[in-house]
Parts: sequence; structure tokens; C-alpha cells
Amino acid sequence: MGSIFARAGASPDAASGRRNTSLVGGLPTEEFKLVSRNHAAGVAVITADAGEGPAGLTATSVFSVSAEPPLFGFSLSCASSSAPTIAKADTVVIHLLSVRQLAAARLFATSGVDRFADPESWGRLATGEPYLHEVPVWIRGRIVGRMEAGGSMVVTVHALQSHIALAADDAPLVYHNRTWHQLGDHSMLPA
Repeated sequence: MGSIFARAGASPDAASGRRNTSLVGGLPTEEFKLVSRNHAAGVAVITADAGEGPAGLTATSVFSVSAEPPLFGFSLSCASSSAPTIAKADTVVIHLLSVRQLAAARLFATSGVDRFADPESWGRLATGEPYLHEVPVWIRGRIVGRMEAGGSMVVTVHALQSHIALAADDAPLVYHNRTWHQLGDHSMLPA
């Protein structure tokens, strides 16, 4: 990803003043994947356009960073077909999905397809970003930070605008252990 990124794990070596960028040891890859897939996460679609056409991906890594200023973060694989667009884009739209957008979550998670083939499913905001119709919550934001972390890119976004149109039956879409789930009254635990 080149010089536009800070490198995670890079820290000055106290003795030499050099930067140590090697991360030695750690969990084996399969164990790390097992731990990660057993952590439930909300599902989002992230869209952007850096001037070469719209790009988008499904992400389960969206998280709030700060309320003041309003910041979100997310990560994506550097091997993702959307990574070059996200690396160049100034802004993104983060769509927080309900179970009614399961088809969109699947579409934007599928490699090798035109995710924007259906012109009825998306449009452009007045500011130019691609966004999905029928999504109850989206946030438009300016990218304020990018960091390469292993084979991934971690992106920080300053929230500038939101759309909130939740219906009573908009149960959040969640991904857990390689399976889609929904949250609702049936999944509530007693206080």
C-alpha cells in the first residue's frame, strides 16, 4: 500500500533509534481465524468512488472510535478488489445493514461480480458518493487516516452526514461463525 500508510507494529527501537517493523510470533493463522469468527459482529457495506467508478465491500469490522469528534473505523483486506479505491478515495459511505439487506451483504461479499449492476439498488449522494437505497442507516464520512496492518488496511473516517430511517422490523444483521444472524426480541437476555 506504499507510503500513504503508517505501519502497525512499527515502533522505534530504543537502543538504535531504528524502527522495528517485524511482528514475531503470535497465534497460528487458523487459531486466529477461529477466535475471530466466533466473535459476532454487525454487518456493513462500505462504498466509495475515487473517480474510476464505484467500489464496495461487505465488512464486519466497523466500529465507533470517538463521539467527539465523530469517528468510525473499519478494516479491509489489502487483497480486496475495493482496496485500491479505498486507498485513493477521500470519502466513503458506511451502510449499517438490517436483515432486510441480507442480499446486499451477500452481493458485496462476493468476488468477481459487478456489485453495482442493478441501477435501481443504488444512487449517488449530492456530494457524489455511491450509496445503497433501502438501507436504514448510512454515514457519509471523510477518510482521515489509513494504516497498513499485516495484510489489511485500517481506515479512520470522520462522520459528516447520516441517514437514519429505521423501521420497527429492522433487526440488525450480524455475522457469527461464518453464518448470518439477526438480533431481536428472541435473542435478548434478561437483565
